[in-house]
Amino acid sequence: MVRKEMIAMLLAGGQGSRLGVLTQKVAKPAVSFGGKYRIIDFPLSNCINSGVDTVGVLTQYQPLRLNAHIGIGIPWDLDRNVGGVTILPPYEKSKGSDWYTGTANAIYQNLEYMESYNPEYVLILSGDHIYKMDYEVMLEYHKVNGADITIAAMPVPMEEANRFGILITDDNNKITEFEEKPACPRSNLASMGIYIFSWKVLREALVSLKDEPGCDFGKHIIPYCHENERKIFAYEYNGYWKDVGTLGSYWEANMELIDIIPEFNLYEEYWKIYTKSDRIPPQYIAPEARVGRCIIGEGTEIYGEVVNSVIGSGVVIEKGAIVKDSIVMQDSHIGENALVEKAIVAEDVTIGSGAHLGAGEYAPSKYDSKVYQFDLVTIGEHSVIPDGVEIGKNTAVSGVTTMADYPAGRLESGGFIVKAGGNA
Repeated sequence: MVRKEMIAMLLAGGQGSRLGVLTQKVAKPAVSFGGKYRIIDFPLSNCINSGVDTVGVLTQYQPLRLNAHIGIGIPWDLDRNVGGVTILPPYEKSKGSDWYTGTANAIYQNLEYMESYNPEYVLILSGDHIYKMDYEVMLEYHKVNGADITIAAMPVPMEEANRFGILITDDNNKITEFEEKPACPRSNLASMGIYIFSWKVLREALVSLKDEPGCDFGKHIIPYCHENERKIFAYEYNGYWKDVGTLGSYWEANMELIDIIPEFNLYEEYWKIYTKSDRIPPQYIAPEARVGRCIIGEGTEIYGEVVNSVIGSGVVIEKGAIVKDSIVMQDSHIGENALVEKAIVAEDVTIGSGAHLGAGEYAPSKYDSKVYQFDLVTIGEHSVIPDGVEIGKNTAVSGVTTMADYPAGRLESGGFIVKAGGNA
């Protein structure tokens, strides 16, 4: 096997449970984003734009859509005889099957894959963040410092610091202390979950901690390496980076794309975002349609009004329908005279004629207040909303619903309808 200087291991096995009904049947990295992409397109595009041509993608939860999307890696120029992209699900071993139980455990179970390339460096990535980063620049920084581990980090607001692994550094950016989600953070420099390891150091740490239950980079590997006096440096990143882990941050990140000068630009020539694209037909906007400040995917037909929204490919918005401040994913159908306000509508959803999504005032969720705490209507994929019903704010619907599911034709704010086979 040809030796690679640096290979990437992309962790894409997470459920993303805080996205509620959006990730009921699909892994978070495969969720649609920006009308055309899936979340995993961003780290994969970063890899090929940074000259990293060997990527192992570790999948676990609901991997079917993700596997089909990645295929043999053609859109990212990762269809190669040597290297390229390899899907790495958990597999049956002689002593039985092991699910991935933590981020580091998942990497440990794929030691053989990494050893086959005998790399000098291993780049560990998460499959569920939206950002652009040149990993080559980070590698150069790693080499210049003679580091064993380099952790990409960025300043976050102090009040949010307890959600992250927090780094305390000296004047040379060498990490002196590492605290995983501290109750009282002493710094606001947060780990982005992007690591470059010198291969020997990573291998030794993974093997030493192989019996640690739920072995994780933030909780176990980094503290272990720190205790063993490995040289760990922080690589400070000040560009756009969004963890789209909640319905609110997912909605916001999509809405930011339609700003006149978006903070995150999908159109830069020198740093393209690649994706698998199946659709050939262009979009169609009818003479009576009204469209303003939107992203609209290929093959979409608009006969109604769309304002301040991100619309995926193959969507149909019928006459008289109004879609405002919303995300509508591919192949969904919005019926005549429907009103959709501040909603996230997943793939292949049918909204009946005259239905109103986003009616009334906000109310706390009766379903899961940790997930549903925004004034958004969230509709899971393949759902059907009947004609004429009214759905309040901060609601969740999943499945084929009928008028019988809506007392007096309404789903009150904070309410939910999750049909059999679905748990958000």
